[in-house]
Amino acid sequence: MKQVVQAASGGAVRVVDVPVPVIGPTEVLVATVATIVSAGTERAVTTLARSGLLTKARARPDLVRKVAEKARTDGLIPAARSVRDRLGADVPLGYSGCGRVVEVGSAVDRIRPGDLVATGGAGRANHAEFQAVPGLLCARVPGGVDPGAAAFATIGSIALHGLRLAEVGPGAKVVVVGLGLVGQLAARLGLASGCDVAGIDLADLPLVTAEASGVRALRESGEATTAAVRAWSRGRGADAVLICAAGRSAEPVMRATALARDRAQLVVVGDVGLGLLRAPFYDKELTLRFARSYGPGRYERGYEEWGVDYPAGQVRWTEGRNQEAVLDLLAADRLRVDDLVTHAFPIDAAPRAYEIVATRSEPYLGIRFDYPASAASERVGSERVGSERVGSERVGSAVAGAALAHSAGPTRDRSVSPRPRVPRQRSAPAGRRGSRVGWIGAGTFSGSVLLPAFRAAGFDQLVTVASAGGRSARAFADRHGFAGAVAGADAVLDDDDVDVVVIATPHATHADLAARALERGRHVWCEKPLALSLDELNRVEKAAATGGGVLVVGYNRRFSPAVTAARAALADRDGPLTLSYRIAAGPVPADHWYNDRVQGGRLLGEVCHFVDTCAALAGSEVDTVTALAGREAELLLAPDVAVTLRHADGSLSAISYSSARPRGVRKEHLEALAGSRHVRIDDYRELVIDGRSTWKGPQDKGHHAAAAAFLRMCRGSDTGVTAELLASSRATLAAADALGAEVPRSPARLGS
Repeated sequence: MKQVVQAASGGAVRVVDVPVPVIGPTEVLVATVATIVSAGTERAVTTLARSGLLTKARARPDLVRKVAEKARTDGLIPAARSVRDRLGADVPLGYSGCGRVVEVGSAVDRIRPGDLVATGGAGRANHAEFQAVPGLLCARVPGGVDPGAAAFATIGSIALHGLRLAEVGPGAKVVVVGLGLVGQLAARLGLASGCDVAGIDLADLPLVTAEASGVRALRESGEATTAAVRAWSRGRGADAVLICAAGRSAEPVMRATALARDRAQLVVVGDVGLGLLRAPFYDKELTLRFARSYGPGRYERGYEEWGVDYPAGQVRWTEGRNQEAVLDLLAADRLRVDDLVTHAFPIDAAPRAYEIVATRSEPYLGIRFDYPASAASERVGSERVGSERVGSERVGSAVAGAALAHSAGPTRDRSVSPRPRVPRQRSAPAGRRGSRVGWIGAGTFSGSVLLPAFRAAGFDQLVTVASAGGRSARAFADRHGFAGAVAGADAVLDDDDVDVVVIATPHATHADLAARALERGRHVWCEKPLALSLDELNRVEKAAATGGGVLVVGYNRRFSPAVTAARAALADRDGPLTLSYRIAAGPVPADHWYNDRVQGGRLLGEVCHFVDTCAALAGSEVDTVTALAGREAELLLAPDVAVTLRHADGSLSAISYSSARPRGVRKEHLEALAGSRHVRIDDYRELVIDGRSTWKGPQDKGHHAAAAAFLRMCRGSDTGVTAELLASSRATLAAADALGAEVPRSPARLGS
């Protein structure tokens, strides 16, 4: 399918061919009829992408801090590789459209295939022939509303949410500063609500268009404009001012203070500068509010990803209900938008539209993209080979899992449950020599760390790469030399040209994908964690035992030069080992996936690495686990965890995982004592044995060596470590059980 993208590294807007996206249970697949360009927002995206690194850094200091932290902990080369990978990505454009429903997720209500719906959501409702849209951001279009008009619903929701925040009603005097597309819609929605509306702008087209709709249009001319607003409002000033302008200057906000009455509402809807003076706000005791996009629910994972709606009695106007309100006003002919469309292009000509937006070579307001009517019936079937969704049995159980919360409880010892029969390590089956690679997951880690390790190891036949949306897979394939790109994991799992499957997707999908690949006889590399429950792990072990393929989990530290040399030094120890592993992992933002219990949290998602490393150094499986969590969050999501392991040979390991990251302290420090031997590993940069530094170099956590070992296993020249990796996975799950934490129940959508 065709999609409009902007390369993060700059250049012109392009129309690219990408696979049709695969939807999750809370999503809807829509064949697009029309989309609307939100010129202010999309111009900001394209302008930033085309700017230099310094400008990008000033605009996104949060990302600069992440890069600096990665350089400090992992080194300059991995940090630079990560930056290059991000800059190589394509940014999808668009967020407001309309189309016909092709497929409905199992947890979506009130929408059926064939419905005409308005669509919303940046990153989902894009300028593309097909959109995978959250069910709560699809609103059915009432009869009689043209699809081109319905495509305005999400942009209209932005304007409507700003108006709601202004708390105005019939008879209120409302001023709109900036009469671009959002400003025009805000003014018309104000009129539809019974308000008297004045609009201010500098350009002819916005003023003429606003006046034709019944708005009192005023050209910005300083004091004369202020006097006109005063006279219009009977000398009081506006009850509310909506700032719908865009730009770096704070002048639109400061102008609003002169236009407003005493104790008026000022609502910032557009992206404007905020270098404000206090006095005008203080003198009038003005309320300054900021509108967050389309309304309540925006940026909330529970609402947009998991499909958890707010009760109407608690939150009347969510972003989805704002869409419905705009559509109802269109249906009642109380809102008109047809005259706002100044340009219409077929999707193939989208770059021309962005030239107009970037250069302002022509006056414009609304720019619409139109899509071929035949796309829905012809292309979805031909492009979506193997369209079964990843984890189709979810049916909203992600919602239930996300809602579970647990208070801290007493620590409990847990013996590691007996494993099913350990799968015998098999040589590669005929025809599956580990050469032809199918890659599932196109994230930053895949491109910057894992794939370079696989290339260095000798995996040189890159057949295809998959992501849920398909867009990132297409960009990943072009950037890294894969022969093909697909949407959804099934197209990789069912491809007979693939004999090695690499799984680098969100954690909750790992076990299902690994088991299905093994059941098909594929060799499997699965990033950690392998499973988030014992049931999942048992299924994977059974598949590994019967499918004939090799299984390796991405516990790369056991393959690092420091651990390899330490194991050799400890091989002749004269007693059990005592291990102490301290991890200063650092804090993560509140919206990080570590805080998503469906993905298993930090214990299942990262501490598993350290459990495996201790087992590798001890050379003995874990038979008993105890664990404690701090009180900062529910147990499974606790940022601070202490885990102790007793190994079968009597060795003891203590893992202290902290969310602290003091300056000057490296992330990982490991010490091992056994009789007269003392081994210390400093962040995989140095190995000290009995007080003498025996290895030192750039940080090496074993990714390259792990990939090389996997290739040898695939080709039958290495006996492999599958049984040990499975045992470490089982021990990590025992640690979660020891906390008293319930583990996630449901896989999540394969990330795009």
